[in-house]
Amino acid sequence: MSETASTTATSLDERAVENLLGRVPALRAELHKVIVGQDETLEHLLVTLLAGGHALLEGVPGLAKTLMVRTLAQALELEFKRIQFTPDLMPSDILGTEVLEEDHTTGKRFFRFQPGPVFANLVLADEINRSPPKTQAALLEAMQEGAVSYGGTTHRLTRPFFVLATQNPIEQAGTYPLPEAQLDRFLLYVRVGYPSAEEERRILASTTGAAPAEVRPALHAKDVLELQALVRQVHVSEALLDYAGRLVRATRPATTEVAAVREHVEWGAGPRAGQSLILAGKAAALLAGRFSVTLDDLRRLAAPVLRHRVLINFRGQAEKVTPDALVGILLEQVEVPKSPLG
Repeated sequence: MSETASTTATSLDERAVENLLGRVPALRAELHKVIVGQDETLEHLLVTLLAGGHALLEGVPGLAKTLMVRTLAQALELEFKRIQFTPDLMPSDILGTEVLEEDHTTGKRFFRFQPGPVFANLVLADEINRSPPKTQAALLEAMQEGAVSYGGTTHRLTRPFFVLATQNPIEQAGTYPLPEAQLDRFLLYVRVGYPSAEEERRILASTTGAAPAEVRPALHAKDVLELQALVRQVHVSEALLDYAGRLVRATRPATTEVAAVREHVEWGAGPRAGQSLILAGKAAALLAGRFSVTLDDLRRLAAPVLRHRVLINFRGQAEKVTPDALVGILLEQVEVPKSPLG
């Protein structure tokens, strides 16, 4: 372990930290027993988990989004629940409800809270934009607070608690797009792309033959919590903190010097975007075995952090300007620190 690591990781001794980080490659190997390719997507999911956030996955059907999440739960030995969002889904179907029970000894009746599927370590909110805003808001509030309030009682959610929501980009009929304020609750907005020709060949071979490989736990819930604590101790230089702030402020039309933003953006990203970028950068550094964030960590994560926090105006929509294109312009025009470590 580097000198920085040994002085920074104060919550665990050096040997424990080395052991913990040394099991991350085994976690990736277990995931790839089932998932072919999708390296960047899997890395983004791990970054989100270690940063203690939640992720929104967007991709066409059949790209193994559900399989990815289920495999991640198996490799981490976490309790997994899937919620299929539909137009008739109610908040109580997610959070839980009170049921009337009777004490057979005394004959007295009482209400007992029956936890819903949100009470799990890893929750897949499948096609979250299929349900109306009231139902969406119930899940998003639980994500933000880490608890569910029902009947005047607060019920804490299980830790670690990680929500992965999915949505289909090509089928918008009968959907309820997430408002910008709710999108901001997601640490990363991850776009899942098609596999390469070689990856697709391997998918065809592996899914049409013998039984799939068995995924064994490489890490456990306690390990995830320790990694999340270590993420907070990863070093970020003052120069990189300044760069992250300038990158986020450059998305705001009123204060930016980037012409494309002034012309095509209605609203830019808020302070939560900067927090998300720094936390994601710290998690990425830790996954790479480093206790110091680099400029490349932040630049690679800029698009999934910012794409759902930049609202394109009417002119930009008419000219088919995308948030990803604007992030690319920002990465070109916002001045970077001279040193990769800031």
